[in-house]
Order: sequence, then C-alpha cells, then structure tokens
Amino acid sequence: MKKLIIIPFLFLSIVLNSQEIKFGKVLKEELTEKTHPIDSTAEAAYLYKKRRTFFEYDSNNGFIIVTEIHDRIKVYTKEGFKYAVKKINYYKPDSGDQEKVTNLKAYTFNIEDGKIVKQKVSRKNIFDEKLSKYRSQKKITFPKIKEGSIIDLKYKIISPSRSIKTLNFQYNIPVKQLYCKVEIPEYYIYNKRNKGYYAIPFKETFASKSIRLTNKREVRSTGTTSSNFSTNRVDYRSSIYTFTKTDIPAIKDNEPYVNNIENYRGGMEFELSGTRFPNSRYKNFSTSWEDVSKRIYKSTSFGDQIEKDRYFKDDLTMILKDAKNDTDKITLIFNHVKNKVKWNDYYGKYTEKGVKKAYKDGTGNVAEINLMLTGMLRSIGFDANPVLVSTRFNGTPLFPTFKGFNYVISKINFPDQSYILLDASEKYSTPNTLPIRCLNWNGREIHKNGTSNWVSLIPKKHAKETNTLHIKINDDFSINGMLRTVYTDHVAMLYRDKNNIKKEEDVITALEDKHTIEIEDFKSLNKTALSKNIVQSFKFEGDDFVEGINEKIYITPLFFLTQKENPFKSNERNFPVDFGLPWQDKHTVSINIPEGYIMQSIPEPLAIGLPENLGVFKFQVMHKGNKIKVMSVSQINSNIISPQYYSILKDFYKQLVSKQNEKIVLIKK
Repeated sequence: MKKLIIIPFLFLSIVLNSQEIKFGKVLKEELTEKTHPIDSTAEAAYLYKKRRTFFEYDSNNGFIIVTEIHDRIKVYTKEGFKYAVKKINYYKPDSGDQEKVTNLKAYTFNIEDGKIVKQKVSRKNIFDEKLSKYRSQKKITFPKIKEGSIIDLKYKIISPSRSIKTLNFQYNIPVKQLYCKVEIPEYYIYNKRNKGYYAIPFKETFASKSIRLTNKREVRSTGTTSSNFSTNRVDYRSSIYTFTKTDIPAIKDNEPYVNNIENYRGGMEFELSGTRFPNSRYKNFSTSWEDVSKRIYKSTSFGDQIEKDRYFKDDLTMILKDAKNDTDKITLIFNHVKNKVKWNDYYGKYTEKGVKKAYKDGTGNVAEINLMLTGMLRSIGFDANPVLVSTRFNGTPLFPTFKGFNYVISKINFPDQSYILLDASEKYSTPNTLPIRCLNWNGREIHKNGTSNWVSLIPKKHAKETNTLHIKINDDFSINGMLRTVYTDHVAMLYRDKNNIKKEEDVITALEDKHTIEIEDFKSLNKTALSKNIVQSFKFEGDDFVEGINEKIYITPLFFLTQKENPFKSNERNFPVDFGLPWQDKHTVSINIPEGYIMQSIPEPLAIGLPENLGVFKFQVMHKGNKIKVMSVSQINSNIISPQYYSILKDFYKQLVSKQNEKIVLIKK
C-alpha cells in the first residue's frame, strides 16, 4: 500500500521539476491570480527567477564570464507597480575593460476580454544612465502595467572579470520558483560561502567541455611571408553547481533598525582563490585582511599621499602657533582640514586627484580629506594612521577583498592605549563621533610598517537625549509649560546636520506639527560650537493632552514625549536589530496638580532589562503635595541585538509603550 501512495507523488515531483519555463509564454492561470497563495501581503512576486553563470572562451580575452538572467514577475497591487521598473547595474569605466548588457528582451502580459495580451517593451522604454565614474545602469520601464500584470525579462551580462557576482536567493518579494546554475572550468578554483540567514543546498555535477585554439605561425620563404594556421582542441572539465527552490519567503526591507539589508539577504558568495592552467603552476589569489591592507597602503593613491607634506607646512606653522597642548593641536588641525577642503560627496579608499590638488582646489573625496588629515597629524609627531572602513551601504564583507573597503578615516593613538577616531569629511563630526555611515562593525587600521589590526568603530559612550518638561494644567484642561532638551554626541551631530540648514521658523513649525503644540521663546544653543552639547528650549501651550471626565482628570505622564507604539510588529525576525550605536533617552516631567484636585492613582513603577545587559527601561511616578514627578529612562547598551533576543526585545518595547501610556488620575476634592 505504501508503494502505491509514494510512486504517484514521485512521478508528480519529477514532472514538475522537469517543466521548462519558456520565455515569452505565460499561463492564463498566472494572470488571473489575485493574491500570492502563501504571502497574502505580497505586492508582487517572482513567478520564476533564473540565473545561469558560465565561462565562455574568447580568442582575444581568454575566458570571460557570461550571466544569463530570466525574471518573471507577477504584480498583485498598485504598490507593486514599482517592480515593473527593472534596473541592471553594470561595470562601465570611462576606459579599459567593460561589462556589456546584451540580448535584452522584455514583455508585459495582461488579460483583456478573457484573452492574453502580450506587449513588447520598445527601445524608448529602455534607458542608460551613468551612475559614477565606474558604474552604469540600464533601466527598463514596462508599459501597460496594472493590477494582475506579468512582466517577463531576459538578458545577458558579459564580463571580462573573473569575479562571479553574488548569487542571491532572497528578494524583497516572494519567489515561487528559483533556478540557479553556476558552471566553473577546472582551471578556476573558487571558495563558496553562504551569506545571510537563508541557505539553499546545491547539487554538484561535472561536465566535459572543450575549446578550440587557433595558432598562427609566420613562414618566410624567398623574400615572402605567409601565415600558417593550426587548430588545437583542449578538453577540460567544468564543475556545475545547481540551486533549486520553490516558495522562498520575501526578506522585508521595511523592518525597523536594519543596517544594510544586503548583509542579511540569503545567498552565496564565490571568491576566486586560485587558478591552475595546463603547463602552469598554481597561482594563489586567496588573501588575508593583512595582505589586502598592505597592498592598499602601498598604492600611490594611498600611502604615498600620507607622506606628502610640503603643500601644507607653512599653513600648519601659522595654525599651530598659539596651540598650548596636544588637544589644541588636534582640534586646530581637524577644524583646518574641515574648513579648507569640502567633501565632494564621493566615497573611496583611494585618492582621485591627490591630496595636494584637493588642498589647492578646496574639494576632495573622503580619501583625499582623511589621508591629508593623517599626514598633517603625523607631520607634527602624532602616532596617526589611516583606518579602512566599509560603510553601512557597502555592507559587511564575508572574506578578504579589496572591494570590502570603500572609505577611510583617521586614528590617533596615545601611549596610554587610548585613541581618537576622526572623519574630517563630515562638517559636524567631532573626535570619536563619526558619521552614521561609518558605524559598521570594525575598521582596519594600517601602520607605517604595513602591519594592520581591527578597530571597533562603534562608540563606547551613549548618545543621549535628555528632556526636562514642566507642565501646568489649566482650568479648561489645556496645558502650558516649558521643555528643555540636551543632545550629546551623535544625536547632537544629527540635530546639527538636520536643523542647521533650516530657518528657525521651519524648525519651530516642524516641532509644532510633531507635538501638536504652539511654541514661543524658542532657543537653540551651541549649534556651531561642536565641542558643546546642543541645548534646545521653548515655551509651549497645547490642547488634547489632558482628559476631564466626571470630575476626574486623566493624564498621560509624558504628554507629547510618550512613545505611542511598538516599532517591532513582526512576530519573528531572522536578522539582527541594528540600533547603530548605544543610546539613552531620559525624560523628567514635573506636573503641578490643578487647584481643587487631589491624586487618586498613579502608575506602578517598572524596571525591566534585556538579557546580557543589552538594555534597560525604568519608569516611576512620584507624588508629593501638589507636585507630580515622572522619571522615564530608556537605554540600549549595544548597537546590535541578536535575532535570538527579538521576541524579548519586542516584549520589552511592548511593556515600555504600555507603561508610558498608563494614566495618572486626579479627582476633584
């Protein structure tokens, strides 16, 4: 009996797996499908996601990498229309070897009057855009998109590089059927590493391949030259890695507190570790972070730039003439570089025009600014070194690679083992307060002798927001009072970055809209005094914060400072919560009890913590005479919370929100 049950299922499985998805042909059932059968919230879904990467022999360039893509996407909702605009990024420098996008075909499918209508994407819907000095983008806009449409896209990318692009398994929308194949000749040896939090096992097979090589030989005879051609066949074996999977869940990029979603997207990385060609020795490409750092430092666009000093020596003498100590010297040099050379918004670990020209022009990329800063600090005797960084946007590299770093900052070491991290590309940064874009795990410090080591980029101090709120409740249950807020470190930097470019009235309007209050006597101190905390204060009045019912007054203890909802909505999370840095929010509220009322009830105190001292929340309401004092402290002690603690963190915030929203109740005497 068991055999009779198993055999049909095996047969069905074989039939399903052997079905070939043909480009340009869709099923009516696919077009009439209203929602995704598993994820009803999906705006769109990949019906089919195919990728084949293989090596092809070219007589001029040797082996090149070809990647064939076939994407078929179903659009379920209007919000899913954005998936009908496809972007293909490819390597296209101004000179030298380039990638090419070829054989591009695209269609939109709809149901009209019960029939399948196929619309070809014309050339006018395909655009080329230069993204940077090295990257371009082909943008395809599919026509006639509506709810229920299907788009079908097919293209090739031909690359002269031996770098295999990351194989992604997860996307922002579900994947019904995925098929990936990577074919690698025996001459190339790659390390394979899973990435993210969703893995697919592969099947490894082998295939025999061959190439024909044409040799040309010049033959001279009696004053004439002729060419003889001969053809040789070379046989080799390819390793084939096949990945197949159905019903892959989407990785949501709308989760709160995510660093770079690419760090968590399930997939596989291929790293070229070596080559072994016939009649040649094995050539090792595997490297360590030590080797990567050393080679970067030896570049004329990196280490040599730090050693240049003639272009700034006279200026530095003038700048430092009144410096009394090392702190003065560091501050003066740091501010001089920030004021002298403005950042041109380009990242990079290498200089483009060089530190000397950047200094003269008054603009430069990150490397020019911070290598210049490092050079100035070294020139007056500081133990200053460059630190290579991978920005949050660039992601966290899985293995040693030159692409792993795209940024550089400066570090000063002191005899007591303490140090300072500096980034002069950021207008409002201060020592050890790096731009948020840099706060991505560790950086790689490179010393003069070429040795290197990891350095934590995460601040050790908490960035703090401290609010002191004084409230008076009026007879009509409106309120008026004063709020004083102190911002330190990173929150001060973010405040300056956001508000210093605005007119004061625009800052006030934004606060009034956010808190539903009316503001007067607004002050903001130390906006440009970067060594000091930001201190913001204002008087205000507002309605709808106090509720009077049947001779009772109901008060939300923190008024407009209350956290109204839990940011964590999902039931589970498979990747870390990234707060970016340790932080603390502290609120102290003083409330005058209106005349004629007495206290009936106040919320019970609460003190809770996260495992491993990752965070705390403390809340207390105290009553004495006609005064009520509320204390609330929320503190996260780590930039990263592991997914294993997600449910605990979600409950932590649930209790925080619930407690802050409990009512103080006053009753008439």
